[in-house]
Parts: sequence; C-alpha cells; structure tokens
Amino acid sequence: MPFHIETPAITSRAWGRGRLDAAVLKLDALQPTGSFKLRGVGAWFEHAIANGARRVICPSGGNAGFAAAYCGRRSGLAVTIIVPRTTSEEARQAIEETGAEVIVFGTDFDEADLHARALAGQNGWAYLHPFDDPLLWHGHSTLIDEVLATGDAFDCVVTSVGGGGLLLGILEGLERHGLRNIPVIAVETEGAASLHSSLQANERATLDRIATIATSLGARQIAASAFERAREANVLSLTVSDSQAIAACLKLANTARILVEPACGASLAALDVHYEKLGGCRRPLVEVCGGIGVTIEKLLAWHEMASGGDQSRPDFPGAQ
Repeated sequence: MPFHIETPAITSRAWGRGRLDAAVLKLDALQPTGSFKLRGVGAWFEHAIANGARRVICPSGGNAGFAAAYCGRRSGLAVTIIVPRTTSEEARQAIEETGAEVIVFGTDFDEADLHARALAGQNGWAYLHPFDDPLLWHGHSTLIDEVLATGDAFDCVVTSVGGGGLLLGILEGLERHGLRNIPVIAVETEGAASLHSSLQANERATLDRIATIATSLGARQIAASAFERAREANVLSLTVSDSQAIAACLKLANTARILVEPACGASLAALDVHYEKLGGCRRPLVEVCGGIGVTIEKLLAWHEMASGGDQSRPDFPGAQ
C-alpha cells in the first residue's frame, strides 16, 4: 500500500484574468504530510525497505523532511533530517513531533546536503536526496496517472520548480501516457530561479544565494537531469515575484479555502501574471503542491514584507 493518497482535482475559473476556460487544480496540498513530496518520498521508502534499510538521513528545507519523518513513523525506520537555518521553527517542530531526529546545519539546502552526505558515509545510513533521484520522480509521476484516470482534460501543466524533482515526475507521467506534446510551464520565484538562470545561460548555473520568501524552492542549482530534460522537452520557464506568489496563496485561501506555501503560490501566480505566455492554453492543469511551512498569520506578514520590498531585513527568509 503506498504512503501517499489519491488527491482530488477541482476546476476553478478564478484564475487567468478571464483568459482561461478553467484551471484544473490538483490538490496535493491535501496529502497527509501537506505536500506532493509524499508521493516521491513514499516510493523511495518502499524501495529502501525492500532493500533492508534501517536508518535514513535526508537533507531538506522542510517538506521532504516531513514526508520522510511520516514514512519513517509508518514503516518503523529511524530517520534523521538535516535542515538549514532558513527552515522555520514550526517546520522543525512538526518533523520532530512526527518522530524524526532534526539537525540544523548551514545557511541553505546545499550546505545541509553536504552535511547529510558526510553523516551518511560515516554511519552507513541510507541517504535520501529530496529531489534528485529517479525513485522520487517516478513517485511524483503518479499525479498525472490520477488526473488522467478521472478524465479531467487539460492542455498544459503548470508547476513550481525548486530542485526539479516534481518537474521530472510530471514529464515522466506525461511521457508514460504518450503526452509529450503537452507543454509544461515551470515557475520559480525570482530569488530562487536556478532553472531559469540555467536555461538563459545554456548551462547549469549556480545561484550566489537564495533570496526569496519561497524557501522551499531554495536549491542554488537545479538537478542535472531536470536541466537537461527542460532543454529538450516542451518546457517553458517563467518567474514571478515573491509578492505575486504570496498574493496567489491568499487568493487560493479565499477562493478554495486551502492554505499553501509561497513556493506553491508561484505556479498559481503564473496563471494571472503570465496568462499571455501560456501558448494559447485554455485549460491548464496546476499542481497545487502545498507545503507545511505556512499559516495565515505568516502569509499576511510576508505579504506586507514583500510588498514593501525590504529583502535586506534580517527576518526576511534568504537574507544574508
């Protein structure tokens, strides 16, 4: 039995400023762990258990770590999560309360990842990368299976992109069903645009720093496989501002009564901000990927902060 659940998809006409017929919202924010990460992490755990793993270590900004902690509790495997200092105290606490050990290390995901790899090598623990693993991509691809099984029609897919694992899963799912012609709109916030920067440079770029409220998108370098697939597949890379992503989160809360992180709001924001760039798509499928690091109070505070544009404040996520 998989760790994730089948999530509903709903149609909404609230997006696209009247230029879309409707948006199909795939509600992975309703997964037991609050985000799509459970699909891929659950698939990885199934494989790890079958191969005799006893302890797992995973670097994470929050959502993959929470999914790993959930899978560890259900399977009986011990789990250690390495989070950077940008991960909120609430997210750390949620992971710990689920039963995993939490170690805070580094200023961003990349530093946390290096530490996790070192500990895995020293102790012989199974290492779980939160986005760069084919097992994860295969798990994420199941969201496409579910949408097609319900008969919901769509003419493009819109997704937020951090490290690229969700993007790779969506592409795998489309290809499995002979839908390589369906465009995929890959959206990042401007302060975490590792894919967009790489495509512009025509080589895999490394960001100097992460400077965005959407810290779940905070990989300074896109996964190599995601970069290569984005170059060869029908993928359009777009960016939105933090304030636009947060406004989309508030709009989703008001129209669908669902709370998501700014990282998820990025893909929703693209429907309103970049509707003219969707290549004539009239019925986009949007992966509402969710996220645990959010409350109404946080969204309102972030909205005020981002609208003011003061990203130098020490309490602004990603500020250095």
